Order: sequence, then structure tokens, then C-alpha cells
Amino acid sequence: MFDNKEPEFNFSGLNNILNNIRKYIPLPKNNFFIFIIIFLVFIGIWLGSGIFTVQPGEQAALRLFGKFNSVSGPGLHWFFPSPVGQKDIVATDTIRRLELGFRGDTSVPSEALMITGDENIVDAQLLVQFDIKDLKKFLFQAMDPAGLTMMDVTETSLRQVVGSKPIDDVLTTEKETVQAETKILMQSLLDLYNTGIRVREVKLQNVQPPQQVQDAFDDVVRAREDKEKIINLADAYREDVLPKARGYAAKVVQDAKAYEATRIAESTGEASKFQAILKEYNLQKETTESRLYLETIEKVLPKAKQIIIGDPNKIYIFNSDNVKQVIGSLED
Repeated sequence: MFDNKEPEFNFSGLNNILNNIRKYIPLPKNNFFIFIIIFLVFIGIWLGSGIFTVQPGEQAALRLFGKFNSVSGPGLHWFFPSPVGQKDIVATDTIRRLELGFRGDTSVPSEALMITGDENIVDAQLLVQFDIKDLKKFLFQAMDPAGLTMMDVTETSLRQVVGSKPIDDVLTTEKETVQAETKILMQSLLDLYNTGIRVREVKLQNVQPPQQVQDAFDDVVRAREDKEKIINLADAYREDVLPKARGYAAKVVQDAKAYEATRIAESTGEASKFQAILKEYNLQKETTESRLYLETIEKVLPKAKQIIIGDPNKIYIFNSDNVKQVIGSLED
């Protein structure tokens, strides 16, 4: 029933090709053996096609029979080639950007016009920079995460933050706060939707009232700036004047204290001197009176240009040069 004959193939076309090849290359006469070699070569080429390289800043998401398998980082790797395995190499560290309310130099009013907390309308344009922190979630757990989902999350977050603040805060003093709160809210929503996206920076590009009321708001902004300028000038003047005033007040106080100490010392000395004279006076009244009189005359007479002494019948006139003679005569 069975024999040991080699299997014969009826692929006449393939046999003809092999026969033509044998004219130039010596091949075994057994076509089955040749088919095995060709098959092994094909398998080797197929397996070799599974070698791939991931560059720095990239990651590769590997799928086996269409189902996620693993993530490979930078380097040389091998994975089952198609159709058994598939790989998606994504630049995860590349900073991507999204523009809300504008595209280049063109405004998009449908995205930019928002209602503030005090029911005014503001034109807000936002630039978002982001990258990928979880490749599996980014590729397989959210629909168009870097496109439609990211746009919806950005617009929702900015509208919610702007809608909680009055228009003056959004236009002037609270821009940094709006950016910070928008970034936090965006990241929480992106994590909730499993997008695998990390928000790097949120920057308000242009925040202004609608064109119809632009002039009125510009006047308000200029008035606020003038107010701040005047306040700063007043603070600078205060910082310049107050130290000088405090220094002058301290000097006046020190001078008063010094004058007080001087007057007290002089008064104490005068009182002590008077007490000493009084003591001497009580001991020798006539002598003390004469000495005090002569000391007074010594102080007064040198200041006079002419001195007139004597009784009404005899008048003696002395110049300031012979005052000492007069004083001597009086002492006699």
C-alpha cells in the first residue's frame, strides 16, 4: 500500500523555474528539499524583520495579535513581526502644543469668547504645552487624546476658571492665577479620562475685552496703572522722608537732653556757689559785702568808656585806661 518513492509535486510552473535555475546553479534534484530551504529562509527573514530600534525620547508600544503587550524604551529590541505582532513607536518626550482661541495670527472667536464671573464677555487665547507620560493610556484608553480630547479639556477648564472670576481680575492682576488654576484643572480631567498626557505649561497669550468695548476697558487699565504709579511714588516719598524725620526728631531729643543736663549742672553750680557765699556772708557780713561790691565793680567798670565819680561839687572823669586806679582808690 505504501512505497518509499519520493513525493512528487505537480507544481509544473515552479518545477520549470527550478529546472531553469539548475542550468546556472547546481541544486539538489529533490524539489521538496529545496522548498524546505526556501521556507526556512523566508522564516528567517520574517523573524529578522522583528528587530527594531527605539531612539532616545521615544517609546514603543508592543501588541501581540492586536492586544497590548508591553512598552519598550530606547535601545535595540526584537518583537514578533507583523501580522503576529505590531509596534507603535511614539516620541513621548517631544513637547506638543495646542492653541485655543487662535491659530497662528488668526483669532477663533468661537473658542476665545467666554463669560466671566460678573457676566461680562472676555476674549481669551491660551497656549498649552504637553507631552506623554503614559504611552499605554495615550494609545489605547482615550479617543484622540492629543486632538479632540485635549481641545475639549482645555476649553472646558479655561471657561470654568474664567467663569469664576470677575473680568477685572482676568484682564489685570489675576492672569497668573488663571493660568495656574487652568493647568491644575486640565491635568485632573486628563487623568480622569486616562489620556496619559502631562500638561507642561499653560500660557495666556492674549486676554482682552471684545472689540466693541475695548476703549472703555483700556481707560480702566490705564487708570489702574496710574493709581499704582502714584501709590509707588507716595511709598518712595514716605521711605525717603520718614527716616529723615525720625533722625531729626532723635537729634532734637538728644539736644534737649544735653541742654537739660547743662542747665541742671549750671544751676547746681550756681546754687552751690550761692550757698558758699551765703555761708561766708553769715560769718563776716561787712567784709563779704565789700568783696562782692568790688568784684561787681571789676566786672562792670572795664566795659565803660568813661567813669564819673565824686560828689556834686567835685566830679572826676576817668578813661577806661585808668580804671584800675579808680578801683584801687575805691579799695582804699
